[in-house]
Amino acid sequence: MRISKFGGLIAAASKKAALPMLKVGTIPVIKRIVISFQQAGIFPIVVITGVDEDEVKYQLSNYGVIFISSEQPEQPQLLDSVKIGLRYLSGKCDRIAFAPVNVPMFTPDTLIRLKNTAGEIVTPSYHGCGGHPVMLSDSIIPEILAYGGEDGLRGALRTLDAKRIWLSVEDEGVLTSVHNREQLQARLAEHNNAILHPVIRMSIEREFAFFNARLKLLLFLIEDTHNMRQACGAMSLSYGKAWDMINRLEIELGYAVVERRQGGRHGGNTVLTERGIAFLLAYQRFEEEIFHYTQSRFQEAFLTTKIL
Repeated sequence: MRISKFGGLIAAASKKAALPMLKVGTIPVIKRIVISFQQAGIFPIVVITGVDEDEVKYQLSNYGVIFISSEQPEQPQLLDSVKIGLRYLSGKCDRIAFAPVNVPMFTPDTLIRLKNTAGEIVTPSYHGCGGHPVMLSDSIIPEILAYGGEDGLRGALRTLDAKRIWLSVEDEGVLTSVHNREQLQARLAEHNNAILHPVIRMSIEREFAFFNARLKLLLFLIEDTHNMRQACGAMSLSYGKAWDMINRLEIELGYAVVERRQGGRHGGNTVLTERGIAFLLAYQRFEEEIFHYTQSRFQEAFLTTKIL
């Protein structure tokens, strides 16, 4: 199911190169990337886990991200993680923003510029040096998945240079690596200013809230996996809590959102009903409209006037 225009992919699996729980300021670098993605209006966000997997899930369990464990937990290469994420996101979004967890200091404004630049591959460039995140079109996913040559992701993208657009940005964060602690600290204040944003926690409620971002993600994963346990595992949510959320939603809406199919030759599964799918897509469109309005008004009210 195509859920949105822009999805996100974060590779955080490699024990050799990834330091997802490294703190810069008061939060780990992986949380900085998720915040930047969310501030740019990206959904869904997929995190490929490996190193520090349990801690990563704990830190991000309430951030509405999808966790996928690396198929090669010992020494996964970056391209391996990218392929896992692209296989999952293929057909779900028009374009995908990819970032390795070891480059956490790019700004949400850079992401928004990447979103607004048409192209099958859009790479940010700071003073002539290419960096991350990279915006990939859904249409080129098969070519990346088919690549088996040398130099990993860099080699795969090099074969697609004719389809690449270089976007010049004044954002040194696209090059700043977690392995350069001095640079990380030097950019901390600037990055904290860059991720300054309004937080809108949307929900639908009567006497109490019965639908929110976490339940939206659950519905999306149910329709994607057709399996409640898999959906819960992908977002680090308990099975019992998930059914409580679904049951409450159906009572408030007055109709079935999911269809429970028991047993049978191929075992039981859980899928969204037609009305459930329509509800999910309508909420996603509504949330996108609210997001764009909020970002625009926040910019006008506080940033252009330099009140903040």
